[in-house]
Amino acid sequence: MGTSCHDATPPPPPVHQDLKVTIHKSSMVFPSKEIERKSLFLSNIDKILNFDVETVHFFGAHKDFPPQVVIERCKNALEDALVIYDFLGGRLRLNSHTNRLEMDCNVEGAGFVVASSEYRLDQIGELDYPNPAFAQLVHKNKDFLKQGDDPLCVSQVTSFKCGGFAIGFSTSHTTFDGLSFKIFLENFAALAAKKPLAVTPCHDRHLLAARSPPRVSFPHPEMLNLGDIPTGEETCIFETSTEQLDFKVFKLTSNDIIKLKEKAKDSISGGTCHSATRVTGFNVITAHIWRCKALSGDDDANRSSTILYAVDIRARLNPPLPKSYAGNAVLTAYATAKCKELEEGPFLKLVEMVREGATRMTDEYARSIIDWGEINKGFPNGEVLVSSWWRLGFEQVEYPWGKPKYCCPVVYHRKDIILLFPPIDGGDGVSIIVALPPKEMEKFHALFHKFLISD
Repeated sequence: MGTSCHDATPPPPPVHQDLKVTIHKSSMVFPSKEIERKSLFLSNIDKILNFDVETVHFFGAHKDFPPQVVIERCKNALEDALVIYDFLGGRLRLNSHTNRLEMDCNVEGAGFVVASSEYRLDQIGELDYPNPAFAQLVHKNKDFLKQGDDPLCVSQVTSFKCGGFAIGFSTSHTTFDGLSFKIFLENFAALAAKKPLAVTPCHDRHLLAARSPPRVSFPHPEMLNLGDIPTGEETCIFETSTEQLDFKVFKLTSNDIIKLKEKAKDSISGGTCHSATRVTGFNVITAHIWRCKALSGDDDANRSSTILYAVDIRARLNPPLPKSYAGNAVLTAYATAKCKELEEGPFLKLVEMVREGATRMTDEYARSIIDWGEINKGFPNGEVLVSSWWRLGFEQVEYPWGKPKYCCPVVYHRKDIILLFPPIDGGDGVSIIVALPPKEMEKFHALFHKFLISD
């Protein structure tokens, strides 16, 4: 069972630490048609996100699509996708002339893995629980053909005893953001159904190139310049934590979200908050998470806490990016406050800070961050990053064998990234995946409950 905000001491759900997965075949797949070898420009946003994202998509048994048929359809769909998304079969390379990271579309291929579990799908625990064992459903070893090879995409199909199966994807974040990965999934599903593409992707990443000359027109406290700190002392929010972490999912129902909105509107005090603030579900959820995370750490009330959260800039640019842009078009908005203000201040003030962070992301501000990346070597910097997969719609993708029962990330061993996901029941609530050291998790849970029922 996931952690409900109404549970005082939620018991951990029964989960298998070993899904007893057997790998039957690991191979490379290649484009189904001949493609032109070329280099693909990476924007300064792409370059920062040089790590893998792993997701698992669970499906129930389908009488017309036994696992062997699904495996063949997925393999063929991936081969066809490598024609449309030619960079997926390529490799990251440093261009010696420009000293820039780019994608070499060199047809070296993507990974494809066939596996099976000794369990039925209904035996592996609740699918929306952040079970580290789900990592067995995404292939880790990428040395398919030669030592040191690092494909940008690996797909694993794992069948269960009941006839259900999971499709796991490991993709470099340089290839997609959440929205473009969802479009990739729609196209992958269409190819598996032997239908035309759902969306024709736009591959022109020069649309997010820095200006010449670059012009940084705003201060960017949300970015950390590595040149400003001693070598060896760099810390990155995307780095894997070496601490022991507990993983839990906190659930807010649609009524809980309404309650948070009402608490924000009722918290206006002394004229410090603008009564016309747009109180959205995302803003109140993010503000609620922010103060729980900040106050679960040390007890220094004067410590500043900065929250980061992803903002899609496609529609914010002038002219707007195509909705089909197949790259990373998200930047990190931010809000900063003292822990004392997070604990004692009116909730609406925090919601307003979150809203202002997103409102700040204009065309000029976004271009300024991109230009900052042209001049400086660095990355987003904050105490916590909220990454929302809440309304991307992965679970709505229609495959030949139906929609997924659930889609989830393989949990990150990173204590400073909190993920928002849709609930498994398909309702209007939200699942919040948190990883923290045990003592911090205890405080986070207590605060999560406290701030929801009293303000």
